[in-house]
Order: sequence, then C-alpha cells, then structure tokens
Amino acid sequence: MDILVESLTEEWQSLVRLSPRLLVAMVIFAVSILIGRLFGKAAVHILARGNFKSTHRNFFRNLTAWLVAILGLILALNVLGLKGLAASLVAGGGITAIILGFAFREIGENFLAGFFLAFSRPFEIGDLIQSSDLQGTVKGIELRSTHIRTVDGRDIFIPSSQIFNNALINYTKDGLRRLSFQVGIDYANDSQKARQVLLKAVNDVEQVLHDPSPGANMSALAPQYVELDVFFWIDTFKEGVNLAAVLNEVIEQCRRALMTGDFTVSANVTSNVALGSFKPVDVRLAQATR
Repeated sequence: MDILVESLTEEWQSLVRLSPRLLVAMVIFAVSILIGRLFGKAAVHILARGNFKSTHRNFFRNLTAWLVAILGLILALNVLGLKGLAASLVAGGGITAIILGFAFREIGENFLAGFFLAFSRPFEIGDLIQSSDLQGTVKGIELRSTHIRTVDGRDIFIPSSQIFNNALINYTKDGLRRLSFQVGIDYANDSQKARQVLLKAVNDVEQVLHDPSPGANMSALAPQYVELDVFFWIDTFKEGVNLAAVLNEVIEQCRRALMTGDFTVSANVTSNVALGSFKPVDVRLAQATR
C-alpha cells in the first residue's frame, strides 16, 4: 500500500511540474486552431476576388486550417518535451501518406488535378466543353470530377485527371459560337448570286452577329451539285439564345430564299433537275418490223 501511495505521489508531483508546459502546449494548440481558421477565411476571401467556385474555396479553407492545426500540434508536443513523438508523428504521417498514395493513386491524382484546375479555370458552369469524346454543358465543378450534361440528357462525371491530361475544347469561353451547314445548288445556277441570297437570308435573322460576319463560300464541286458552305456566329451569353432554334431558323430562311429565287436545290444523293431549263426533245416511236 505504501508503494502505491508513493507512486501516486511521484506521479502527481511530476504532473504538477509538467502543468506549466501542459498549459502552454494547450494554449499553443488552441491558438493554432484559431489561426488556422483565420488563415482559412483569409484564403477564401482572396480566392473570392478571383471568382473561384465555392467548392474550391471550401477546399482551400479546410486545407489551410488543417495544416496550421497540425503545425500547432507538433509545436505543442515539442513544448511538452515529446520531441520523439513529434518526429514519429511527422515520419508516420509521411509513411501513411505514401501508403495511401499507392492505395488510392487515382483518387489522389484526381484531387491533385482538381487542385491545379482550380487555378487555371479553363471553364465555368454553363460552358459547353468537350474532353476526348465526351461533350456537354457544365453543370457542376468538384475537385474530383466535373459534372456535364449531354444534349440527349445524360449526366456524365468526368474525372479531373482526364480533363487535366487531355486536350479540352471550350466552345463558349467568350460566348461566341460558330454554326454552319451545307446546301447544294444545280450547276446551271449562278453560284455568285446564290451566295448573295444566302448571306442576306442569314443576316435577316436577329440572333446572328454581324461581327464576326457570316459567310457563304463554295466548298465542293460534287458530281450532282455545287456545294455551298454557310456559316455564321452567335453570342451564347445573350439572354434567350438557343443554338438549335437559331440554326433551324437560319436554315429555314435560306431554304425559302433559294426557292423564291428559282434556284434548283440539290439533295446529297441526287440532283433535282428543272426540266424547263432544257430544250424540248423530239421523241418518235417507230413500229418494229419482223
């Protein structure tokens, strides 16, 4: 019993002697947590000026707070005289990070790619992008993946590493989008006049931009028809603009203009021949003799 009392007394005296250091260590750790939160808010404030998305800002806020808190924990252990434990914590954390890095390589790669994409910001929500053979409108941006929606309503989540490592096409970075279509006319038609008619029809559509200007050029001499390539630009940032609706309206206006101008419009397979443009052919039928 005396040995137990003596041991407890020694432990109590050690705790009393250690209490100032323990108090200082607790204060250091608490202050580090507070400073980490303040630094996290400061990082969010700085990123907000650069129009970073809320997902990215939250990531950097939490990352900053955790790094400062871990640093404070290491300092607190050093104050307590537990330098070996602090070193083990750092070394163990490094080994754990290596093990987890191999085990979750793809996840880490996607997060790291998302980290760099947060700075480069090649696209925003609402942009029409294409990565490899995946194309759609951006609906959400996360660090691990990007959510796009295709024209047929499919929701696709592209890993950040794929976007970071492959070429990315942003069709709406500045809001300008170039649309085009082809139409064929008969070889007997005046191609120069047809181009003028098509340009006027395109310019009559309200949503079509005049700068950059539209165009109508001869693109091919097909066996059955002369192919004309018609292109124009629209501003997708303009309210109420719909790509499919504008393209449909432009094509319809061009069709009407060509038909009104008595042009012979050809299909892709065969040519519509205007019989009135040829001289009459005298056809005689003779009775066969036996």
